[in-house]
Amino acid sequence: MQPYSQDFREHVVRACDEQRGTREQIAAMFGVSSSWIRRLLQRRRATGSFAAKPRGGFRSAKVTEDSRHRLLTLVRAQPDATLAQLRDRLGLAVHASTVSRALRRLGLVVKKKSCTPPSRPALTSSISGPPSAAAPAASTPTASSFWTRSARTRG
Repeated sequence: MQPYSQDFREHVVRACDEQRGTREQIAAMFGVSSSWIRRLLQRRRATGSFAAKPRGGFRSAKVTEDSRHRLLTLVRAQPDATLAQLRDRLGLAVHASTVSRALRRLGLVVKKKSCTPPSRPALTSSISGPPSAAAPAASTPTASSFWTRSARTRG
């Protein structure tokens, strides 16, 4: 979204200075919010100017092309290194997620290693009481549903 033009800003500020109405009325007249007018006037009081602030610029990549080549060499040397280990070996002051993004740009993915063997499924409920106790309800419904239908019989 582009900032409002300086000419438009001058018209709004002039309307406020001439007190053509309340801020809400002036905002409705120009099709802007009253909070935008409030911030515009605040900026004029603080800095003397109500011009648009400069837009944000381009941020350079923290992992350069040279660092990516070194990262690729490190991964080939030790494929099971963690992101933190790779970051430390690169010598860059970046977060582990930055290293992960650099690996993805190189076409590599980080595979998670499990430290423990997979757990066995545990019994979630037990039937207590004598064998003559009422059996639990059947888990398979007896009526048909959208996903199941009864088999057709030949007549």
